[in-house]
Amino acid sequence: MLGGNAMLKNRRVGILGTGNMGEALISGLIHGHVCQPNQIICSDTRLERLKMIRETYGVKGTSQNIEVVRQSGIIILAVKPQIMKVVIEAISKYLDLSKLIISIAAGVPLDVIESCAKQELKLIRVMPNICVSVREGVSAISGGKHASKEDLSLAKTIFDSVGKSLFIEENLLDAVTGLSGSGPAYIFLIIDALADAGVKVGLSRVDALILASQTVLGSAKMLIETGEHPGKLKDSVTSPGGTAIAGLHTLEEGGLRTTLINAVEVATNRSKALGETIKCRC
Repeated sequence: MLGGNAMLKNRRVGILGTGNMGEALISGLIHGHVCQPNQIICSDTRLERLKMIRETYGVKGTSQNIEVVRQSGIIILAVKPQIMKVVIEAISKYLDLSKLIISIAAGVPLDVIESCAKQELKLIRVMPNICVSVREGVSAISGGKHASKEDLSLAKTIFDSVGKSLFIEENLLDAVTGLSGSGPAYIFLIIDALADAGVKVGLSRVDALILASQTVLGSAKMLIETGEHPGKLKDSVTSPGGTAIAGLHTLEEGGLRTTLINAVEVATNRSKALGETIKCRC
């Protein structure tokens, strides 16, 4: 079986929507040497946005979704979940099983897309997070019933260009949305709070923010590169009667662990609810 990069060499990739996610994918595909600019065509309703994307990345851009679909063998649906029904209905007559369709719309099940299109399609659903914009995202990939191993390999190649990816069963993608999809917001809040704490104890705002953000980055990198359990690494920082254990005691007392668990659960349930709302529209 050919690797994803080789299989993408002669394929046209179409991206519907050039918001943060759409632009991040364009940037990753080009800078990761997965695609040449002339292999990518994208669409957006905002003409100024399209102009900027074309000038920055050298790709083809159009305001017509249908034009993207007609010219592409791989179509990435990078549109908001709330408008998915309208988008799919408008392009459905130009879709068939010869095209690979990858959806990154949070909370929208694959069967809902088929229902809106009123036909069976070759579908893959992916849940990336906003960190793809700095090519450090994480994406969960789930294939539909018509997606082959080669199709899944293509999807992994695309999303590995903007971070890391893994395969997950579709029924767990709402949980992925609650954890890693929404997770950057939780981490930004934690960094902001750590910086506030630094200011409270006398640091400048600029210094406190650098210290907080680099601490989070370094901790994550250490966890990934060592492969150690986070509990073991936590223990390596704490010493009897020391500063870290005193701080950890306060965090546990304040319910940080429980609050984060609850946040992921609530976000997961919200993702499920969005999917049900969209399902009712199709």
